[in-house]
Amino acid sequence: MDEYDDDQKYMPQEDDWDRDLLLDPAWEKQQRKTFTAWCNSHLRKAGTQIENIEEDFRDGLKLMLLLEVISGERLAKPERGKMRVHKISNVNKALDFIAGKGVKLVSIGAEEIVDGNAKMTLGMIWTIILRFAIQDISVEETSAKEGLLLWCQRKTAPYKNVNIQNFHISWKDGLGFCALIHRHRPELIDYGKLRKDDPMTNLNTAFDVAEKYLDIPKMLDAEDIISTLRPDEKAVMTYVSCYYHAFSGKQKAETAANRICKVLAVNQENEQLMEDYEKLASDLLEWIRRTIPWLENRLPENTMQAMQQKLEDFRDYRRLHKPPKVQEKCQLEINFNTLQTKLRLSNRPAFMPSEGKMVSDINNAWGGLEGAEKGYEEWLLNEIRRLERLDHLAEKFRQKAAIHEAWTEGKEEMLQKSDYETASLSEIKALLKKHEAFESDLAAHQDRVEQIAAIAQELNELDYYDSPSVNARCQRICDQWDALGNMTQTRNEALQRTEKLLETIDQLYLEFAKRAAPFNNWMEGAMEDLQDTFIVHTIEEIQGLSSAHEQFKATLPEADKERQAILGIHNEIAKIVQTYHVNMAGTNPYTTINPLEVNAKWDKVRQLVPQRDQALIEEHARQQNNERLRRQFANQANVIGPWIQTKMEEIGRISIEMHGTLEDQLTNLRQYEKSIVNYKPKIDQLEGDHQLIQEALIFDNKHTNYTMEHIRVGWEQLLTTIARTINEIENQVLTRDAKGISQEQLNEFRASFNHFDRKRTGNMEAEDFKTCLISMGYNLGENEFSRIMSIVDPNRMGIVTFQAFIDFMSRETADTDTADQVMASFKVLAGDKNYILADELRRELPPDQAEYCMARMAPYTGPDGVPGALDYMSFSTALYGESDL
Repeated sequence: MDEYDDDQKYMPQEDDWDRDLLLDPAWEKQQRKTFTAWCNSHLRKAGTQIENIEEDFRDGLKLMLLLEVISGERLAKPERGKMRVHKISNVNKALDFIAGKGVKLVSIGAEEIVDGNAKMTLGMIWTIILRFAIQDISVEETSAKEGLLLWCQRKTAPYKNVNIQNFHISWKDGLGFCALIHRHRPELIDYGKLRKDDPMTNLNTAFDVAEKYLDIPKMLDAEDIISTLRPDEKAVMTYVSCYYHAFSGKQKAETAANRICKVLAVNQENEQLMEDYEKLASDLLEWIRRTIPWLENRLPENTMQAMQQKLEDFRDYRRLHKPPKVQEKCQLEINFNTLQTKLRLSNRPAFMPSEGKMVSDINNAWGGLEGAEKGYEEWLLNEIRRLERLDHLAEKFRQKAAIHEAWTEGKEEMLQKSDYETASLSEIKALLKKHEAFESDLAAHQDRVEQIAAIAQELNELDYYDSPSVNARCQRICDQWDALGNMTQTRNEALQRTEKLLETIDQLYLEFAKRAAPFNNWMEGAMEDLQDTFIVHTIEEIQGLSSAHEQFKATLPEADKERQAILGIHNEIAKIVQTYHVNMAGTNPYTTINPLEVNAKWDKVRQLVPQRDQALIEEHARQQNNERLRRQFANQANVIGPWIQTKMEEIGRISIEMHGTLEDQLTNLRQYEKSIVNYKPKIDQLEGDHQLIQEALIFDNKHTNYTMEHIRVGWEQLLTTIARTINEIENQVLTRDAKGISQEQLNEFRASFNHFDRKRTGNMEAEDFKTCLISMGYNLGENEFSRIMSIVDPNRMGIVTFQAFIDFMSRETADTDTADQVMASFKVLAGDKNYILADELRRELPPDQAEYCMARMAPYTGPDGVPGALDYMSFSTALYGESDL
């Protein structure tokens, strides 16, 4: 804001008064003429005028009269004396009145006006013009300069060759002034005869017509405007504002019309908002109506792939289709609230949507949608779990059914044979034993058949889509099983009838079959377990698997004994056949298992055992390595984390409890910083360990509560804190050297600061700072304390740093020293006299002390009317009565 301008509420920064422009004689001439004419246009209402703007306002009388005329208010009674003090008093009354209107006068003092300072006088008049002639201009929600410019643009818009963009070069051709007059009083100017290339005629025409018919005095000279590259903006703006006020009556009528248009526009906007709400509500409700049936569709799918597709469709709905509708619902509520607010502000009845389209209706429908959505999601997940269970059961059913069907294959043909009719006695006995072994095998398979039936029953209960084929297959198995039971009974009866013919039974074959079958089942189960894959995450889990495997290996010697016993039976059979020349055609009639198959499966088991050992060893080694990485990281993190915390606390104590000179403190802190930076390799080493942990896919560590992110953040905070502390000491050194503060003073400042820093944060809170100042003898009111806080806490954070505290205290000390030096100089210069002359001060004191003293002497008068003199009491009052010290 310029020194002469008032508050920014009616004048933007870019148009502030620039006193340096007054150095341009052309601009100063324009402003003198314009401002003088403007003042006279108001002073003539009081029967007076001015001739020289900087001379006629020096006594303040006409200035006060001007303010009374333009404001319509009475000012305080002026002083009629001719002395300088009377003039200053009158001008101060005028300036106080201007300031009372909300105008901020910066660096404009009564002394400059009384002294006839042209710059300050023109600046003051411009401030008055802004406040009383331009500030209240308002056009379409714009005011002051912008409002006046917009008014000119609106009024001259229909005129060709007129393009008002500013208050300087846009008016040089004079057509802008003529267009304003013609727009409101077309009978005064024949606009069609004006030419853009004849600015002199255009300007003089406008100025003459305005003075003659509109009572607007000539404030500008056509020659000055044309001859100046850029006419003075303030002068042009002042003159144009007179046009605005001259035509204000007509403008008020236009403003009324604009208000009506604005009301109509608001009504149209409200109606459009109502239509938009209705449409948006209808569309949203229609979408909800279409979506809910889809979410309530519980028709199950037969395959996991189909259900996965439904789940993906549901995810697309949540990810792609629902979010825009959520936004629409939110926008709908916003539009509804906005509309109701606008209607309430316009004193219009509240908007009532169509039936079923209230916000509550939409919320209810939305709640139904979310309820259906929740139910649909739960159903999907349950269906997927059900299908997973069904797929598992179906596969289990197929495997067991296939095994059973493979086992029953050929059993019916075998049971239906009549070979016993032509068999020898030994063959009959063999057939009988074989039949007994088959019955044992049949009984052993009873459990499998029952399991198949139970699985089929569970599949039916879970609504398996292929239940008919499962039931058919299960029924075939059960029917076949019943048939096998009947045929077994029939053949047994037939064999019993011929039992008298059967005397020799090959017990060894039977024994081999009975022992080989369970051993074969054990080997098949062992092979399956040894080839089973495993996934572990901890060393305890792999130890459990290893323990189970060791227990299994402990059973191998007994199993080998069983294998050798079974093979021994087979060898005994071969020995008997060879010894007694028994006619043994074919293989063992009681089992399909042969010694070669037993040995082959046994060799396979022995081959799988070391492979399993190796896999467990490798996994155990990997888990041990993972555990080592966890402990390695934890050991370092548990040291580095507390180390960083300790260093942070030490730096906090150092920043508060610093001892020695600032240079010593700075040296110690830099050494401390170096010791911290030297710790960086340990941080890097921890980063390396953390990378190994990530590469090993380790996601938890029970040995430490520190993560690498915690360490990184703490390390960065530690470096930042030590650097900031060093910077604070460096700033204190700069402040000490610049202000000439001794080390003892700094120590006192630090002791006072630490004493009132109750929370020991290194920053003093506002109330603590106030208590500190009071303890040091400051008599603080709220305004004075606010002023001091604006100095020490410009960012308004509510705290005072030690650096700000030092700056403030050093400045206060410097001001007090200056005052003491001036008082001592006064006593020396005054001698036996009880007063001192201004010339003596200027001659004897250094320039800064002389100016300091003279500035405070200004409001006081010397003793006995001695001009330019000041007695000791007045001098003391000037220095200490109302000074800033």
